[in-house]
Amino acid sequence: MGDVLPNVPADGPVRGGVRSDLSGSARDVVQAGQVHGGVHFHSPAPVRVEVPVPRQLPGDVSGFVGRAVELAELAALLPEGGEVPRGSVSVVVIAGTAGVGKTSLAVRLAHQVSGRFPHGQLFVNLRGYDAGPPLAPAAVLERFLRALGVPVSAIPPGLEERAELYRSLLAGKRVLVVLDNAATVGQVRPLLPGTAGCLTVVTSRHRLSGLSVRDGARRITLDVLTEGESTDLINTATRGYRTGDDPVQIAELARLCARLPLALRIAAERAATHPLDTLPQLTAQLRDESTLWEALSSPDQEEADAVRTVFAWSYRTLPPPAARLFRLLGLHPGPDFSVPATAALTGQQPREAHGLLDLLAGAHLIQATGPERYQFHDLLRAYATDQASQEETPEDQHAALKRVADWYLDTAEAARLAAQTIYPSVLPLERSRPASVPAFDGQRDALAWHHSEQANLLAVVRTAAQAGLDEIAWQLPGTLHGLHSARGAFDDWQAMAHIGLEAARRLGDQRAQALMHDTLGTASKESGHLAQAAEHHRAALDLYTHIGDQAGVAESANGLGLVHSWRHEPAAGRTRFEQALALYQQHGSRGRVGRTLCNLGYVTADLGEHEQAADFARQSLAIYRETGTDHVLHIDPLLLLARLARETGHHDHAERHLADATDLLEHTSYPAFTAAVRLEQATHLREQSRHDQALEAYWACETLQRTIGNRLGQALAYDGIGQTMRALGRLPEAVDFHTTAARILRNLDQPWDLAQTLAHLADAHAENDQPEQARRHRTEALTLLAPFTDPPAAALRQRLQELTAG
Repeated sequence: MGDVLPNVPADGPVRGGVRSDLSGSARDVVQAGQVHGGVHFHSPAPVRVEVPVPRQLPGDVSGFVGRAVELAELAALLPEGGEVPRGSVSVVVIAGTAGVGKTSLAVRLAHQVSGRFPHGQLFVNLRGYDAGPPLAPAAVLERFLRALGVPVSAIPPGLEERAELYRSLLAGKRVLVVLDNAATVGQVRPLLPGTAGCLTVVTSRHRLSGLSVRDGARRITLDVLTEGESTDLINTATRGYRTGDDPVQIAELARLCARLPLALRIAAERAATHPLDTLPQLTAQLRDESTLWEALSSPDQEEADAVRTVFAWSYRTLPPPAARLFRLLGLHPGPDFSVPATAALTGQQPREAHGLLDLLAGAHLIQATGPERYQFHDLLRAYATDQASQEETPEDQHAALKRVADWYLDTAEAARLAAQTIYPSVLPLERSRPASVPAFDGQRDALAWHHSEQANLLAVVRTAAQAGLDEIAWQLPGTLHGLHSARGAFDDWQAMAHIGLEAARRLGDQRAQALMHDTLGTASKESGHLAQAAEHHRAALDLYTHIGDQAGVAESANGLGLVHSWRHEPAAGRTRFEQALALYQQHGSRGRVGRTLCNLGYVTADLGEHEQAADFARQSLAIYRETGTDHVLHIDPLLLLARLARETGHHDHAERHLADATDLLEHTSYPAFTAAVRLEQATHLREQSRHDQALEAYWACETLQRTIGNRLGQALAYDGIGQTMRALGRLPEAVDFHTTAARILRNLDQPWDLAQTLAHLADAHAENDQPEQARRHRTEALTLLAPFTDPPAAALRQRLQELTAG
């Protein structure tokens, strides 16, 4: 039961699992690896990961020239291997002016010393000098934790908690962390591993003295290349294209580039692609350009002027279509850009845009980051943006931004359809989709696109709001709702929706405001913040009621029903689901009716009304089949029918429903569905005394629940293992597993599930001749049960009272 993923109760509602071996106690499980927030981090084989996670460290090191002294100095700071000596350097800052080659040196070092860090490498561009906002430490930690294998739903919401989990995972490991383009110490400090075995390399245009004072960082200030290194770079880049150049003229060209690697590479590429121009001709052109910049700049900006001079020199020789593309790319909102997005920005065909992008990459004005993806150096982005402001009218700039924002919106809509989420379109029916929007080959393809564009999507929403494109600013997060939910992208999901809510308020569009409140409610609910979820769903309900949108009222009522259900408030949940059902039957789609009937079935089952719950499940299943709803959603009512059959002793019917649900798993890439099926299978097997099979199913469930970060589901799997161990007479192990489950549930603030687990723990203690421990846990369970009035809670309360009194 739920918005997208199922919430399948066994002894209580289920959401999440992990482990595959079938021996040992719960203590063995916890000690097998450090447990932090439900995540086991085991040291992998050497793996290199990045943020986002490309296949290798960025940067082309094949043409790296010079810096032998600096590389030797950096390498000398690092331990060769084995034990890390006390007092070893753990933070290195590479400082220097823009374009001096800090990133290239850091990446070269990372490749050179990768063998000393067997547990992997993490790389992130902090974008401290981009025109847009720098990457916040909390966002970096979210991506680092995902790269380290932490499920998104297990990532804590706060910066301090994320930093603590990150450091815990890296404790005892040897990982190299590269933090590129840091603007402030505040950007860096939460990202420091804090363990002697790890090394953090930070690049910055600033000295970041605070890292030296407080964190013992060693700083290397990178100067421009020597004359010899500069001429070597030019010779290397032009080898095979030019011959017979005078070394004196090469040195002059290097001087005009201020011996900065970024400028030198662009100038060398110009020389390589114009082999018939003599170096005196090229340097004369560069001097003419330099004279212009000298007239516009102050004397203390020599290096910056040199870089701008080389940029202008290269830019002015571009063919007009390539020059236009270059400056319009400065308006692209996100950190990188694909070929189709570029085509939309410029109004070209993708093939034409691709050719021009390759031309710019060949001139070193942009960098290729993957198949059909590119990015700017931050200095070149600033230069491109400046050229756009000078050469494009405000109207043309706005039109380009709207074209690319429309492309992202239309592509997100295509991805939404391909992902087969249950959420309807928020776009007007008359909106036409441009031909450049890609076609997605099913759910996996759509989710892969969302992953690759995630940072851009947030930037597009933010930029659209700033540019007055308020409709796009709310429509894009509304369209992405189901994709955010499927991938658990909670940070970006909520950030986009808050921007969308403000945009909807500026428009005075109450329906759009309600949509944003509902998406914020779902994001809050799925990330475990039920109080916030209730607030947003109530706000949406009020707005929908005010404008008379009955289908919207139904949607918000269903959201509130889920909040009540997850709090184990089945009576309140039934009231909300009945409200939603009545409205959907008049104003909504049949698929929404089926979903609400299923949700209603679950709370009715929790109230002990088995026949009514089974009827709701069968009606839901019939509607799904009638309307051709995605097969994956059929699993939810089938699991409810299996549970009801099991609880009423009809095990043959339960097995048939479970078999049907299992057959449908091949249609989904959501592990939560598989975990839910495994949990119900395990409970069914345990109640039939098929204990070995039950343990196998519980472990499979626990593994999946931990993988997706569902700590509640993980706790219920441990609790089920404990019950199975108790049935096998392995009482100390049963106590351990129940204790582990209870510890997780206390951290989750789940009083109903905790009360049930404590009751099971008490039974294990009692059978293990530990009456005092049994009494203590039963007393605590009775206290937790006080607010609950539903029949299952009343029955459990009566049993515990009788045992305590006895």
